[in-house]
Amino acid sequence: MLVAGLSWTRAKMERHQRRGEPHTSLSSLITLIAIAVPLVSAAATLTDDSKCECYLTNGTQASFFATHRFFDFRSLAKNAGVPPTIVKSDDSGSAPVTSEYFTTKEWTDTFMVLGWDNSHQVREDATVLMVNSPNNVYIEANGDRNPSSQTWLTLRTQRLKDFQTAAEIESRRGFQYLSVRMLARTVGAPGAITALFTYRGSDRLADVQESDIEVRTMDPRNTIQYTNQPSYTEEGEQIDHATKNVTLPNGHPDWTHWAVHRLDWTPKETVWYVDGTEVATISFQTPRDPSKVILNAWSDGGEWSGNMTVNEAAYLQIQWLDIVYNATDEDPAKKMKRHDDGTATVLGARSGDDEDEEGGCDVVCSIDETTERGSR
Repeated sequence: MLVAGLSWTRAKMERHQRRGEPHTSLSSLITLIAIAVPLVSAAATLTDDSKCECYLTNGTQASFFATHRFFDFRSLAKNAGVPPTIVKSDDSGSAPVTSEYFTTKEWTDTFMVLGWDNSHQVREDATVLMVNSPNNVYIEANGDRNPSSQTWLTLRTQRLKDFQTAAEIESRRGFQYLSVRMLARTVGAPGAITALFTYRGSDRLADVQESDIEVRTMDPRNTIQYTNQPSYTEEGEQIDHATKNVTLPNGHPDWTHWAVHRLDWTPKETVWYVDGTEVATISFQTPRDPSKVILNAWSDGGEWSGNMTVNEAAYLQIQWLDIVYNATDEDPAKKMKRHDDGTATVLGARSGDDEDEEGGCDVVCSIDETTERGSR
């Protein structure tokens, strides 16, 4: 294995981050190790996160991250149930969560289910009130003909007579660079957006920092929109370098089929993958500052989302969500025990002296080299 025996120190990683320098690339790391660091090679073995001190991703921007979180929605039968749609807008946003799973420490330490509406911030072209409701985020039993799991997580958006009911999940704190993957699909009617993205808001559109994976259900099923926002100016002019509308390569499933969608946000650029194949890279206005992770399913009847037919619906369905990241100091997730998170593959370990041994990363792991969890 190419990366067997790799070792690095978190202290060095943090110095690079404080200076605003990019993560060390895989090729430069190998060169540095070859000339400066004595290693003990180790075969790749499956382990739990308690054995890992940092994580190395694969891909064109191979990067190190300090923390791993894995959210598995595949075996939650006791929490499964599809709640009836709430048809009154006043009741929708204040609805309770749909199952006990969304009150567990595993969930609430990292994510929250939101309830809010766009009545005070309607887009100029919006034609319908949109209400995000906790009632639209739920665990659903797998009804596929040949099920690969017991359950999945669903985010629902539906057009009702007087409003569009929608769904949104948001992380509680900001992440400072990450690699996030989800085994997911989008199904349902035209006129909706389903998305996974990083987000740092601002009162000025030009200062918004955001990297998106967006499916527009009115688009062809083999196209996905990837963007480093903003993609337009206050005057409504398009910023061409900010976005790519990608036709998936031949042989890749369309967005109605299960696929691993991946977003890598690094200091240099944002890179997107589908089932391990790189499909887009944007270095223009790459986000710089700590940002939240958001998943949603929505529509406001505007030009971007489209206008859904009354009583029709669309769904973002997710079997698992896998994140390796660096976080801000105020993020309580940094203090959580890693052994609750999942499994990874040990790439290597080193022994011997190192000037930065205190706080170092002696065991490098990979979530890309294992199929134990997060595999289809």
